[in-house]
Amino acid sequence: MGITGIIIGIIIGLIAGVGIAYMLLNKGAAAKKDLLIKEARLEAETLKKEKILQAKEKFIALKSEHDKTINARNRKQNEKENKFNQKDKTLNKRLEESKRKEKETARIKELLTRQVEIFEKKQEEVEKIHLKQVKELEKLSGYTIDEAKAQLVQALKDEARTDAMAYIQEIQEEAKLNASKEAKKIVIQSIQRVATEKAVENSVSVFSIDSDEMKGRIIGREGRNIRAIEAATGVEIVVDDTPGAIMLSCFDPIRREIARLSLHQLVADGRIHPARVEEVVAKTKKSLTEEIIETGKRTCIDLGIHGLHPELIKMVGRMKYRSSYGQNLLQHSREVANLCATMASELGLNAKVAKRAGLLHDIGKVPENEPELPHAILGMKLAEKYGEKPDICNAIGAHHDEIEMTTLISPIVQISDSISGARPGARREVVESYIQRIKDLENVALTKDGVTKAYAIQAGRELRVLVESEKVSDKRADELSFEISHQIQTEMTYPGQVKVTVIREKRAVAYAK
Repeated sequence: MGITGIIIGIIIGLIAGVGIAYMLLNKGAAAKKDLLIKEARLEAETLKKEKILQAKEKFIALKSEHDKTINARNRKQNEKENKFNQKDKTLNKRLEESKRKEKETARIKELLTRQVEIFEKKQEEVEKIHLKQVKELEKLSGYTIDEAKAQLVQALKDEARTDAMAYIQEIQEEAKLNASKEAKKIVIQSIQRVATEKAVENSVSVFSIDSDEMKGRIIGREGRNIRAIEAATGVEIVVDDTPGAIMLSCFDPIRREIARLSLHQLVADGRIHPARVEEVVAKTKKSLTEEIIETGKRTCIDLGIHGLHPELIKMVGRMKYRSSYGQNLLQHSREVANLCATMASELGLNAKVAKRAGLLHDIGKVPENEPELPHAILGMKLAEKYGEKPDICNAIGAHHDEIEMTTLISPIVQISDSISGARPGARREVVESYIQRIKDLENVALTKDGVTKAYAIQAGRELRVLVESEKVSDKRADELSFEISHQIQTEMTYPGQVKVTVIREKRAVAYAK
């Protein structure tokens, strides 16, 4: 009982202590609560004062901004009113001006009306006077106006008929006197319908070698050999990756031939060094010069031409190594000479003179020095220098119309030159220009009404035109072929002649089902 009483006494004491502590704690919390409430009230008053101040400041700023907006709006309104007033004044001025012009126009119109009335009265008076004078003239002459007109027309017709008959008789007599000469000119002019296409000249030759090892020997140590060859021949040697070939580039074909023959001899001999190069090139030049002279002599003998100056014979031989638009110049000159002789014989002219002029017509392309003159003029000067006759010199100089033709040999040479150059296969033709010429031919026909299709065939030598049978009659088809051929003749350049065939057919198609 004693221990239990002690424990109970301790518990009661603890409870009493807790109660005292709780009471003390409540008193402290109440005091703190009052303090916090006072501080909160003070802070609320301070915050309220700050918010009121901020609201006042914002209100003042908004009011200022509003005042600015109102002022700007008022200013713009004033400006608009000023502009409107200005426009109103301008419109009033224009209106006044318009009224003034209307009054002026009405006054002018009234004046014009009066003048027209006066003019009409005067015109009536003039007509009355004219009729009176005509009646008096009819009484005096005894003819009416229609009879006098008919008599005058008949007199003019008789006079014109007499003058025309006299003129026709004079023309016929003149034609009879000049019939032979004029006929030859007409034949020559009819033949002059040939043109050629331009092409690039050959300026590169290819030298073939057995192995690429030879390229190194031709180049030599540090390029000594190739430099020696280029210096001796005047030809640029291009050594690239092309297997088994070396390119020789030069505009002078004789230099290229000398370089080709020299390289061939050097490669065959195997000894390639600068001293040997100069020796071989010198020998090659000498042998080629002899070959050129021999070629010229053989050509003159083949054509039956005698008495040419040695320099002209040498120039004829040089033609072998020159090409014109891909056509060998010597072969071209031989063809021209033969054509000239044939035409001259048919026209009753001197065939030998024509053949001589035809052979020499392009010698201006092969001089050793090349002055800045057209080859026709240069050839004429060379022929004069070496004693050729004036008619031959004129034919050489005039075959490209650079001087006036004075003899009938000149147009024959020009025609033969065109024929030789324009024959199929004689010269190269750029593919683009050929295709464009074919398209132009077809477009000429397609522009005509009623044409459905057009085809250029036979390398542009014939144009076949398909037309609609409903739109084009047989008579119109004949007219259409003539119109197309005439347009081609006047607007296009082409070799030879172009045949125009217009095809009109009626097709009836039905199906059996």
